[in-house]
Amino acid sequence: MAQAAPKPRAERTKTAATLDNAMATPGARRPRRRAMDGPADGGRPEPSLRIVETRILRGPNYWAREQVVRMVVDLGVLEDYPSNKIPGFTDALVELLPSLEDHACSLGRRGGFITRLRDGTWAGHIAEHIALELQNLAGTDVRHGKTRSTGEHGRYNVIYEFREESVGIDAGKLAVRLVNHLVAPSDPSVDLDFMAELEALIRLAEKQAFGPSTQAILDEAASRDIPYIRLDRHSLVQLGLGVHQQRIRATMTSQTSGIAVDIASDKGLTNRLLDSAGLPVPRSAVVTTEEETVAAAHRLGYPCVVKPLDGNHGRGVHLDLRSDEAVRAAFHGALRESRSGDLVVETYVAGNDYRCLVIGGKVAAIAERVPASVVADGERTVRELVEIANQDPRRGIGHEKVLTRIKLDEAAEELVRAQGFGLDDRPPKDTRIKLALTGNMSTGGTSIDRTIEAHPDNIEIAETAAQVVGLDVAGIDFICPDIATPVRETGGAIVEVNAAPGFRMHTHPTEGEPQYVARPVIDSLFPPGTPARIPIVAVTGTNGKTTTVRMIAHIMKLMGRRVGMTSTDGIVVDGRLTKKGDMSGPKSAQMVLQNPKVDTAVFEVARGGILREGLGYDRNDVAVVTNVTGDHLGLGGIDSIGQLANVKAVVVEAVPRSGTAVLNADDSHVYRMGRHCAGRVVLFSMSTEKGEDGFDRVDGHTSRGNAAFCLEPSAAGELIVLKHGPRTMPVLYTHLIPATFGGKARMNVANALAAAAAAWAAGAHLHDIRQGLRTFSTSFFQAPGRLNLLDVGGIRVVIDYCHNVDGMRQLADFVDRMMAEPVSVAGRVAAVSGPARDGKDGKDGTRFVRRGRAIGVIGIPGDRRDDDQREYGSIAAGSFDEIIVREDKNLRGRSPGESASNVINGVRAARATGARATRGDKILDETTAVRAALRRAAPGDLIVCCVDDAVAVYREAMAAAGSSRGGQAFADPGELEAPEG
Repeated sequence: MAQAAPKPRAERTKTAATLDNAMATPGARRPRRRAMDGPADGGRPEPSLRIVETRILRGPNYWAREQVVRMVVDLGVLEDYPSNKIPGFTDALVELLPSLEDHACSLGRRGGFITRLRDGTWAGHIAEHIALELQNLAGTDVRHGKTRSTGEHGRYNVIYEFREESVGIDAGKLAVRLVNHLVAPSDPSVDLDFMAELEALIRLAEKQAFGPSTQAILDEAASRDIPYIRLDRHSLVQLGLGVHQQRIRATMTSQTSGIAVDIASDKGLTNRLLDSAGLPVPRSAVVTTEEETVAAAHRLGYPCVVKPLDGNHGRGVHLDLRSDEAVRAAFHGALRESRSGDLVVETYVAGNDYRCLVIGGKVAAIAERVPASVVADGERTVRELVEIANQDPRRGIGHEKVLTRIKLDEAAEELVRAQGFGLDDRPPKDTRIKLALTGNMSTGGTSIDRTIEAHPDNIEIAETAAQVVGLDVAGIDFICPDIATPVRETGGAIVEVNAAPGFRMHTHPTEGEPQYVARPVIDSLFPPGTPARIPIVAVTGTNGKTTTVRMIAHIMKLMGRRVGMTSTDGIVVDGRLTKKGDMSGPKSAQMVLQNPKVDTAVFEVARGGILREGLGYDRNDVAVVTNVTGDHLGLGGIDSIGQLANVKAVVVEAVPRSGTAVLNADDSHVYRMGRHCAGRVVLFSMSTEKGEDGFDRVDGHTSRGNAAFCLEPSAAGELIVLKHGPRTMPVLYTHLIPATFGGKARMNVANALAAAAAAWAAGAHLHDIRQGLRTFSTSFFQAPGRLNLLDVGGIRVVIDYCHNVDGMRQLADFVDRMMAEPVSVAGRVAAVSGPARDGKDGKDGTRFVRRGRAIGVIGIPGDRRDDDQREYGSIAAGSFDEIIVREDKNLRGRSPGESASNVINGVRAARATGARATRGDKILDETTAVRAALRRAAPGDLIVCCVDDAVAVYREAMAAAGSSRGGQAFADPGELEAPEG
């Protein structure tokens, strides 16, 4: 995902972690406790803070717009001890982490968090700030956090931003350990060597973080709103999404030639190619044995250089060798760093070390590299001078900071001895002691920017060298007296051409102006005007998500788009099912965004995925919310419809200014989400009469020049129209949409409205929308488990995933409409224009008669509340004549038969009040229940199977259809044979 470049540390005082542990949800505040409230018994505090659960939320989520760690902590007895009631706690914490002074907290000023500590705040809130600061000290700039009550006594959601997952998790663990240690510093069970743990965290952050070169490219990409996805734990990164993607690995790109990299890795071949192009290079020879190395040194002449043929980062390079003994010693050192076992001996070129960075055939920057060294003061030893140099705040571990700490390894000690000193000697004042032979930044070297000083002839030589080797990004190593004078006149040569050159010496020179070398890299991958993103349509809601997603994808595919779609059925790319299973989570979305074929993404976004992991991407161009009803309540800390609406609203909050939210005007919870949308809002509504909430909302919305898709009754039927300001444009009659079953499936009329609005918001023309909806059906192969209608020997069988109370309410309405047949009068053709039951009239006065029986095979997941399960059965009893209750394979924590008993109890309660159902049975196995329903049914009856395994039920129904016709039925749909996700 695209990430903004970090703010300077000084700005963190304005945006640091906010608010104490006060709220159960973002929308419901409970009274704040007073810090002066101490423990009732006056007891001493114990180190009782513990982590109950940790989750990584990637992308926009229920708690924040950025990626965060959600850590549920239990304070234990510390719930009764705010920080001002723990002796010495605040002073000890500030002594260990003085940089906490930068945290503004809810007071909005520098030092605000310290003030909160002294006034009294709770351990969860303290752990949040510590976790943020530990990450900052590890070099990953983060600022945002919050702590909220879970609703249980002493338990809190600690939310804090992260950049690297493992660093964020470990920072939270260390924060909790530190709080416990400071609560009871003399308790051996919580003893902590904080500085050692912090050092380990810094090393982990350095290991997990992108290198400075990769980070520079990503920062430039983020500044251009180009998203990125990390593809491995190293430096392989995808820039852009779907069909527009490019890849980088450090400073190698999708445009880097593999042949060129091989050439650059072979220093002997590189030397010969450059020499043949007339470029200045040292004379060289490739050797494999010690004797060959000495012989080559004699042939080329002393002084000479010995280095690995395929080395990098200056490893194994031995310079200025002036004797056979030095060459023999260098042979073994170089051989240790050679992967192939081949070495290069070349003439030694004296002068300064310059790195010329060539990008896209043009020199982007030039830096003079100065090997690691210290200057003696006549009083301190070499070892002490190095320690002082490493205290420079610019130096850090590895690539953590601008400069790398100088290491006193065996090679450095040998080099110091060669200069006549030992590490514990005190050299004369002003003596410069070299600690490395090469000027690589990774060995503690420094850099001086020389870009504007370089002579044009030298620039031309560097650019030609990159072209000869064939690299799009190349590091040309020049050794010459002065880069400002032509090397052909003063002497000098190209000693190496490097693939994947480092950027740190150019972006963060020790002296001189930084060069923005990532800019031409991004220019070459994404020239101005080139898109990097693909349109993303995200659909959420309680019911209708999957069908709406399939409708939108179908419309887009007919427009010629290559659509990547995720749903609870699986992942479909360009019409082909690639993964089956519930793929409505963020990981599935990432799989689609990484697919190089996809130019449009349509995602079903489920509540569970948002709560568990967030969206998994940074924003969606179109957000669709179908409805919000009381499903899954009591799970994941979501106990009310208002909280559930806040979860669903995450996709709306992820809409950019250029995007659109498509909202159901008939649902007050959904309609209110519009106030959180940064882009425009398009409404859809089933309401057709003034005074209805949905109708009035659409009327007000369109009167302000906005757009809405709604229904208009007419003599020819019910018409979907687009209202845009004062204009009204016809789209399609609902009875012409196969998925609506002639307008009887009202849930699919609503889904068609949502799909039409989403497709229009994504750029589809009304002609494309009409064609897409006309050709979309709920056949088993186009929308498995979504109102699939089969004919089994004259018996109508409907297969549907009806898994909640509101879904059953809509399905019951569908059953009533399917069972009611209009009575025709001579001279007039009857039409279904409104809901009607046996013996009742429709809106146009048409008489309806119910024919046949409706048999329901129903079941509800075990994680629904008991009341919801009973209501599910009660609603079904009002429309079905017979009911068979089954159970899912996954009982979700229930005992066998428990959920079915709740449903049966609801059926019986409804029958006692005069419901239609005359019979209710429990047959827990789904396949057995379907077979029983097929045996009971007669031609003309309707069986509705609310399924758990749609494929198994479809095969059972088709097998029955085949036997009823005396032949074999097609019972093994190959389209569903895809790997499980």
